[in-house]
Amino acid sequence: MSKRISGLSSIASDYRAILCDVWGVLHNGQSVYRRAEDALMQYRAQGGRVVLLTNSPRPNQGVLAQLDGLNVDRSAFDDIVTSGDVTRTLIAESQGPIFHLGPERDLPLFHGLDKQLTSEADCAAVVCTGLFEDEVETPEDYRDRLTELARRDVPFICANPDLVVERGDRLIYCAGSLAKLYGELGGRTLVAGKPHAPIYKLAMERLAAIDGGAAAQQDAICIGDGMPTDVAGAVSNGFDLLYISAGIHSAEYGPADDPDEAALDGFLKSHQVDPTVWMPRLSWTNDNS
Repeated sequence: MSKRISGLSSIASDYRAILCDVWGVLHNGQSVYRRAEDALMQYRAQGGRVVLLTNSPRPNQGVLAQLDGLNVDRSAFDDIVTSGDVTRTLIAESQGPIFHLGPERDLPLFHGLDKQLTSEADCAAVVCTGLFEDEVETPEDYRDRLTELARRDVPFICANPDLVVERGDRLIYCAGSLAKLYGELGGRTLVAGKPHAPIYKLAMERLAAIDGGAAAQQDAICIGDGMPTDVAGAVSNGFDLLYISAGIHSAEYGPADDPDEAALDGFLKSHQVDPTVWMPRLSWTNDNS
């Protein structure tokens, strides 16, 4: 079983930088986890660098606006890298008109790209940022239309690889759940966000720009709660990992703030994962002192 730590302070001196997940670690879509915010602020106060690494389909300025709306202190991070940032490259490389599958709030993803948005029937590619009505819909509501798109061999660009995300006390389906179904139906999917390499490459480039020099993987640790995205991405891209157990998988071994360690160990082993360290929720110390 990986080592449980009492706070970020216990490993802070081991790393020059943190690549930190946002949803499930820093906030739940509605409320900020203030102890997590404080931990990142204290880490930066000691000279560490923090790049927020999120599978949001929005470019980073959209995520910054969301964080401002939640009153996240900007001193908690140096930069933000999003799945939307790296997905724009996939969109730019696509051929023909695009059908946007997702809510209108995600349209800034296409700003500045010379791409025609069209109907589902006329598209040469799909860019999925999420479900149209994610409060009430599930992937099964899209099976028929995805079956038809897969039959036409339309490439499916997934701007948010997350399967689900926390929104308050609920789990909401994300674009990754539709991409998963599309693949099961025989469709072609293109993804650049976590767990894939492009988003980590961009994050390390941003770290290098902040410090004015090369950034080494062994000097950075990833923090996250999502097994198929944060965890798989850290492992496959060669980073150490601080696993936050009270995130989207907590029902597997709850209660969230005091998990059954035997059940958690079994869960991690079932996914063939051995995080460097873990803790229920991100904080600087147990008592936040």
